[in-house]
Amino acid sequence: MNGGVANGGAPAVTGDDVALAFDEFMRAFEAYKATNDERIAQIEQQISEDPVTTEKLERINRALDQHKATVDRLTLKSARPQLGPLATRSFGALSQHKAAFEAYMRHGEAGGLHALEAKALSVGSGADGGYLVPPETEAAVIRGVKNISPIRAIAGNRTVSASVYKKPFAITGPATGWVAETATRPETNSPTLAELTFPTMELYAMPSATQTLLDDSAVNIDEWLAEEIGIAFAQQEGTAFVSGDGNNKPKGFLDYTKVANGSWSWGNIGYVATGTDGAFDTTNPSDDLITFIYTLKSEYRANAHWVMNRATQAAIRKFKDADGNYLWTPPERADLAPTLMNYPIAESEDMPDVASDSFSVAFGDFQRGYLVVDRAGIRVLRDPYSAKPYVLFYTTKRVGGGVQDFDAIKLLKFGTS
Repeated sequence: MNGGVANGGAPAVTGDDVALAFDEFMRAFEAYKATNDERIAQIEQQISEDPVTTEKLERINRALDQHKATVDRLTLKSARPQLGPLATRSFGALSQHKAAFEAYMRHGEAGGLHALEAKALSVGSGADGGYLVPPETEAAVIRGVKNISPIRAIAGNRTVSASVYKKPFAITGPATGWVAETATRPETNSPTLAELTFPTMELYAMPSATQTLLDDSAVNIDEWLAEEIGIAFAQQEGTAFVSGDGNNKPKGFLDYTKVANGSWSWGNIGYVATGTDGAFDTTNPSDDLITFIYTLKSEYRANAHWVMNRATQAAIRKFKDADGNYLWTPPERADLAPTLMNYPIAESEDMPDVASDSFSVAFGDFQRGYLVVDRAGIRVLRDPYSAKPYVLFYTTKRVGGGVQDFDAIKLLKFGTS
């Protein structure tokens, strides 16, 4: 990963930029609806689809995705917090750490960091060495990753100081019942508890920069590092939270044992089949989604999200309800997600495409269903030797993840059973 320009290289994103991009996105959606209505009218008139209309619809569909991606990118940039210059900060332990870290990043002077971590009885990170980034930089990295990583943004989050987080979970609650005022109270059954274990695994990135960039006092090193490693971490996390196998990485929700929802039991993820191999129902595809929604208990639906990739979302955009209204609706504002049947969509490109027996759509309360565990602390090891004339920054953090409530997430299977 090459070092980019920070704090002055690219022009700042303004609210007008976001508004203009959002307007273009909405115009594209109106064009999409008009073209799709034309396609449906041709089918209803028992005329085969006009290839020109179909090609136009797909072209607008791709443009719609591109406009939405632009809106998301500009919204993210406009909301990115600025890490102020060192000179404007009060002097204290935080400022000492920040000043020592900047000296280490720019010139490799580790004495200040070594003294600070010696006071804290925490030197290096095992065999790899390295030094902790300032808390403000760590917070900026986590914020950036959360904004980019679709699953982290909707999942539960926990920060721990140990390498493993253990959480007891009540599978069944205590027995209850009604009794008369003077009747004896029978002893109730105890709740059934399960212990969930979430080990944190090491995730690394290695951004690089030229010494010229590091010597440039106009470049905010904190912002540069947070942006570089935030993108790299988000990409790796996004894949792991969806399909990770739990081997030196978090366990994704698609890697758990899947069972038909009618046979669901704790420890498995329930699914509903569309009844059609590799596709939605050809006659009433929206019925698949309606049936799917109500497999989730009402206590989870209030905070539920859809999770799917862009291609699946593009196919669903064509669906209408019985009154002719589109089920997929664009966001009301640039900083919101589109919705499907009034539930927001988290777009994850790590979800599989629709194919035979694929699990391409997830629906559930991910804040209760999936837990992301971060071990406090991000470490950086400066390496000016391995890739001269570039300076490498071996950056590590520890993160884990897994399902914490197996009843809160359901999957849609594109198969017959």
